[in-house]
Amino acid sequence: MHLEFRHLRTIKAIHEEGGLARAADRLHITQSALSHQIKGLEDQAGLELFVRRSKPMKLSPAGIKLLRLAEEVLPRIAALEDEFDNLRKGKSGRLHIAIECHACFDWLLPVLDAFRVGWPDIDVDIRPGLQFEALPALLREEVDLVVSSDPENLPGVDFTPLFDYEPVFVCAADHPLAAKPFIEAADFADQALITYPVERARLDVFSQLLFAAGVEPKSIRQVELSAVILLLVASGRGVAVLPDWVVRDHAKHPSLVTRRLTEKGITRRLYGATRAADTAKPFMAQMLKLSRSEPPKLQRR
Repeated sequence: MHLEFRHLRTIKAIHEEGGLARAADRLHITQSALSHQIKGLEDQAGLELFVRRSKPMKLSPAGIKLLRLAEEVLPRIAALEDEFDNLRKGKSGRLHIAIECHACFDWLLPVLDAFRVGWPDIDVDIRPGLQFEALPALLREEVDLVVSSDPENLPGVDFTPLFDYEPVFVCAADHPLAAKPFIEAADFADQALITYPVERARLDVFSQLLFAAGVEPKSIRQVELSAVILLLVASGRGVAVLPDWVVRDHAKHPSLVTRRLTEKGITRRLYGATRAADTAKPFMAQMLKLSRSEPPKLQRR
């Protein structure tokens, strides 16, 4: 039996309207075409689907079975059509984010909080891009947005500038280096450096300062959480270099001191990497816009 969605819509319309004329009007076809469609369906089934001499027109037992199928299937089809329509209009979709910056959670979560207000139907997920190669995953469509400080020339990938930040030195208020106006690479040679548990190339203190100077800290201690790093620094267990948005709430804490790295300071830029075909999608454009505007507010606190 060859059953089409239009057959299910026909069964449902005749049942609800109680006659062929009104059902034909509802389906925007002629009554003759509707009668022909019913006869063809009954020929396929080998059964009558309606009790024709009844008024209003009633379904036979076989017709009731088709009606139950229509009531189950048609709402699901309508929901899928709405979903596809929303996808075409950019109202729904998927936004899986990979972050190559360990401290980015500090500003990304407030950004997502603002994003979900306007885009509640977007499926959002965050995957730390430290456990896999984030940009290849973007090309494989496993993720949709990569937050990175290292743009590459990749065909089919856009790197949208988000915002600039400054990696800053943090130490205890009574630490000898607190007396210096700025910190240089050589100052780390006899220090216990507390960092996030990632490879050195992804840490600003190494990639932007220590590698070029050939300086190795006395020791390195790896800690997952920014708050714990700051706690250890305040208690004199070591020093750290953190993005300015991480230390914003602690800059005026009496037990902590922040200093620039080098006399002029170091500036870094974060980018949002997206597939070129996705960059202009309304929800992606909004996410990138919020990622440019919200984090600087945190930096200025």
